[in-house]
Amino acid sequence: MADPGQARRHLTPDLFHDGRRLRIGLFGGSFNPAHEGHLHLSDSAARQLGLDEVWWLVSPQNPLKQRDGMAPLRTRLDGARHLAAARRKIRVIAPESGFGSALTWQTVQTLRRRCPQHRFCWLMGADNLVGFSAWQRHDVIARTIPIAVIDRPGYSYRALSKGGLLLRSRLSPRRFAAAVLRGPKRPPAWCFIAGRRHHASATALRQADRTGTGA
Repeated sequence: MADPGQARRHLTPDLFHDGRRLRIGLFGGSFNPAHEGHLHLSDSAARQLGLDEVWWLVSPQNPLKQRDGMAPLRTRLDGARHLAAARRKIRVIAPESGFGSALTWQTVQTLRRRCPQHRFCWLMGADNLVGFSAWQRHDVIARTIPIAVIDRPGYSYRALSKGGLLLRSRLSPRRFAAAVLRGPKRPPAWCFIAGRRHHASATALRQADRTGTGA
């Protein structure tokens, strides 16, 4: 039988009405499916930045991705929660299903408005930063919330180049944590978290499943 407390920690209303002042990393995506690479990114960000929590924001439908091959939202939520069950800092939610929008810039503004007591930063893999200019109102996102980029295999140099063009005020992870998440500095600000990189990808997992080569 599932632990009710374990399930409740993922409920969106409870998180929005938490009176504590927390440092929270927002990690958005389709999670189609969630995999070890997502855990690695979350663990790296939490450790390097001293985050209290990481919220996985499972998108009802990523505007940049095709609907074909996209599992139902409930299936993706259940899979993500099962994978992250042992990670006490990770909360798996789908707030955009209630917001009526799957656009990141609107999601960030809504979360900041509903949770003014928290310090948020946006988490993304280096591969996502390479394509960041395709996100709607990416300039608004960069001005609204500090961004932490976690290295991914094959994307390091391209991500750093894109970051230099699209983002401003790059800080070291330590300085980012101290000045942005604990101190008075406000966005725009970003950092690049290097270190051990994880090769897992949702695309590869789906392809392996279709060909019967997956676990």
